[in-house]
Order: sequence, then structure tokens, then C-alpha cells
Amino acid sequence: MGKCHRRNDVASVVLDPPVSTTGPDHFKLWSTFSRASFRRMILDAVRCGGRSHKPSSKSPPDQPPRPVGPIDVRSECEHKKPAGSDRLSELLRLSESSENEEDVRQKVQMLEELKRVVKRLQSSNVLEGAKEVRRLTKEVSDARTTLALLGAIPPLMALLDSEDSISQIAALYALLNLAIGNDANKAAIVKAGAIHKMLKLVNEFPNSEVAEAVVANFLGLSALDSNKPIIGSSGAIPFLVKNLDNTNSCQARQDSLRALYNLSISPLNVIPILESDLIAFIMNKLGDMDVSERFLSILCNLVSVAEARKAISSVPDAFPMLVDVVSWTDAPGCQEKASYILMVMAHKSYGDRQAMIEAGVASALLELTLLGSTLAQKRASRILECLRVDKGKQVSDNYGGMSTTISAPQDCTTYCSSVELKDGMEDDMMSQEKKAVKQLVQQSLQNNMKRIVKRANLPHEFVPSDHLKTFTSSSTSKSVPF
Repeated sequence: MGKCHRRNDVASVVLDPPVSTTGPDHFKLWSTFSRASFRRMILDAVRCGGRSHKPSSKSPPDQPPRPVGPIDVRSECEHKKPAGSDRLSELLRLSESSENEEDVRQKVQMLEELKRVVKRLQSSNVLEGAKEVRRLTKEVSDARTTLALLGAIPPLMALLDSEDSISQIAALYALLNLAIGNDANKAAIVKAGAIHKMLKLVNEFPNSEVAEAVVANFLGLSALDSNKPIIGSSGAIPFLVKNLDNTNSCQARQDSLRALYNLSISPLNVIPILESDLIAFIMNKLGDMDVSERFLSILCNLVSVAEARKAISSVPDAFPMLVDVVSWTDAPGCQEKASYILMVMAHKSYGDRQAMIEAGVASALLELTLLGSTLAQKRASRILECLRVDKGKQVSDNYGGMSTTISAPQDCTTYCSSVELKDGMEDDMMSQEKKAVKQLVQQSLQNNMKRIVKRANLPHEFVPSDHLKTFTSSSTSKSVPF
């Protein structure tokens, strides 16, 4: 008879010996499962390779064999691992460990090499050590930090006192590479007194290569904010201004200009810059398109200080120069910076506003509001608004002065005549303003036409047609975003 055994709360099926009730060759099957469950159990057993269940030799003969349920079969399938997975994971672990060992080995070798370089610096072969420092720190950022921690800066500072220009240049470029992208090294080099030693080199041993290396060091060291006041107060600014006229090396001129820009960011350096006549030099060099934008950037940093604004306005033809820069449509960066300088000066000083008007800034600003970049248009509009307020004040003052000359009305006739006089004066003033705006628009259109002719490479004797003249003369103030 079929028996149903339960193990782990799951039923299993076994077959009993044959029962003689129906015949010797018949079996009776009893199951608590449906046909689908029984079929699934058999398939699971086949997938896991099957399992034969035989009674143990030590078990009593009347004890039935241990049944195998579906959970037993599936648990064996889950815990059974493929033979190659352990081998694969072992190979991956070995490869990772080998890579880590290779990295560690390379780092150890690099550290030993850096230690040997520092020992050379501290020995009599300091020149070769400086060359090695320059080579190793040229591209490897970790070497810069490690060499500084190992004590490479003091021997290089001592090498600057050498009278040999080759040793001086080697030490300067080694210090330059140590400071690249490393603020801690920049601060340590300045703290060790490098600025004064470098200035001593260029003053006592005039050499173009040494001067170029010193300028490069000033450029790198001035990038750190804490170094800016130290460099500015050390007397480096006059040296950098002097190198702006260096005709031997274009790189030295560019580095000097960039170093001065870095130093101009600090308000503490405004007075040293003013004492060096840098502003007058900049204003006289604004026509050079290659460096004008950097010059204007320096003026943008200085214009917020009253002393700097006074120095700018005191330069002869300063405002005509700036107005001319505003008209450079091919250099939008210069237009934006020049308009910023004019905007700050217009808001701070009435005298500067009058000087701008006399220099013809209104037509240039109107043109900028039409053709300039978005930032330049905003700044030009602010300057025009400031000038318009001044114009309104002048009109009101003139109107008040004229009205005081008219006596109080005695009767209706006198009162009416005074009102008519006031209306007539207002109409005259309004017509004058319209005429001025119309003239500005005509000037702007004519300037645009000249610029178009210049870009088209037409002959200089080219004269605009009568149609264009008619168009400019018929333009009104409605086209001006005022």
C-alpha cells in the first residue's frame, strides 16, 4: 500500500511492495500531489543529476528508505557550484594582487629616486640635483609634494646665491616647477625669502635669461592670494613694468603682463601700482590689439579705487582712447571691459561724465547698444541713463533760472503770456534734444557704413550713395532704444 511520508512539512511519494489484492504484477500509487507537481519534482531531480535513495546497511530492515522531497532536491541544486567559478575568482584575486604589487613597487622606486636627488642637493653636486628636480617635477605632480617634504627647497634657495648664471637658472626653473599647481609649495618658497633673492639676482647680475626665469617665477607665485601683497610690497612691480618693454623676449612680456594682472587683484597693491606709472603706460599702449584686453583687465581691477580713477582721468586723452576702444566691434572683450571702466567712472564723478560727453561717448554708446554683446549693451545703457539724468538736471536748472526772471502774474493776461512763454521754452528744449538724438543716430549709421566699407575692402574714396544719405537724414529717434 502506498505510504505518504512528510519531511520538512513537504509530502513525498514512495512505492510499496506489490499487494496481492489485485494481482502480483500491480502496484498501488498514493500521492498527495497533483500530476503537475509530481512532474515538476521529477524534472528537478533529473536536472540535478538524479539521486538514488537506498536504505542504509545499518538501518533496521523494517525502516522505510528516506524519502526525498522537492525542497531537498532544490537545496542541493542551489548549493552546488560549478567547478570553474572558484578557479576564475582565484585568478582574478591573483591578478589584482599582482597589479597592486606592481604599483607599490613603482612607488617605492620613485621614492628611492627622489631621496637620492635630495641627497645630491645636500651634497657638493647641487647643480646636478637641481637639474634632476626640474626634470622630475616637470610633469609628475606627486614628485613636487614629495620633494618639498624631503627638504628640496632650502638647497635650491641657497643655490640662488651662486654667482654662476647656469646654477642660478637651474635653481630658478627647479623652483618654478615645484610651485606649479601646488599652493603649499608656493607659500613655502615665498616664506623662504625667494622674492628678495630673485630681485637681487636681476639687479646685481643683469642677464636676460635670468630675468625671464625670475618673471616666470613671479607669475607662478602671484597666483596664490596670500603671496600677492608680499610680492607687491617687495618692489617686484617696477621690475615687471620695466619688462613690459622687453623687446628680446615676447614670452617675458606676456608673463610680466599676466603677473601684473594677478597682483592688481589685491587692493593692497593699488598704491605700488600707481607709484610705478603703470596706468600711464597702459593708456599709451591701448592701441596694441594683442595686449589691449589684458591691459583693460588690469584697469578693471583698479578702477574701483578712487586714486586709480583719478590717475586714469589725469592721463591726457584718456577718455577719447577709451571711447575709441568702445568702437572696436572686432574685439567684444575689449568693448565689454572699456564700457565697464567708463560705467564705473561715470557713476562716481560728475567731472568724468562731462569729459566723456566732450569725447563723444554718446554716439559710441548708442552704437554699442545696437551692435555690441549683451553685456556691453547693458553697460552702455547704464552709462546713457546716467548721462540722461545729468541732462535732465541741466534742463531743470535752466528752466528754473529762466522762470525766476519772470515776475508774478498780476492779471489773467500776464499769467497767460507767462504760460505761453514756458510752453515755448519747453518746445525749444525738446526740439533741441530731438535734434541731438537725430544727429547721434546719423553719426552712428555713418560710422557703421564706414566700417562695412572697410570690411569689404572697398577703396577709401568710396562715397555712400544718395539713397543712403537720404535714409540717414530721414531717420528719427524712434530707432534708438533710449
